[in-house]
Amino acid sequence: MTEKFCCVVMRINIDCNGCYRKVRRALLKIEELDTHLIEKEQCRVSVFGKFIPQDVAIKIRKKTNRRVGILNIQELDQCQQ
Repeated sequence: MTEKFCCVVMRINIDCNGCYRKVRRALLKIEELDTHLIEKEQCRVSVFGKFIPQDVAIKIRKKTNRRVGILNIQELDQCQQ
């Protein structure tokens, strides 16, 4: 069975520790995500999982009230046995 997984890099303005916690909390509540990586200094967030990238960006924008820009989308094919 073949499943499509996505790796998406987004730009989110993370100014302080409060913003970091707000973004992290929003990412942890999204069930479709497998893993995430928040790069505070570069204002980048990378997420990996089985989802539609635009839907995840909209969810993060609504939960954090911050502008979200999608920088890169990679779709991966992974076979599970």
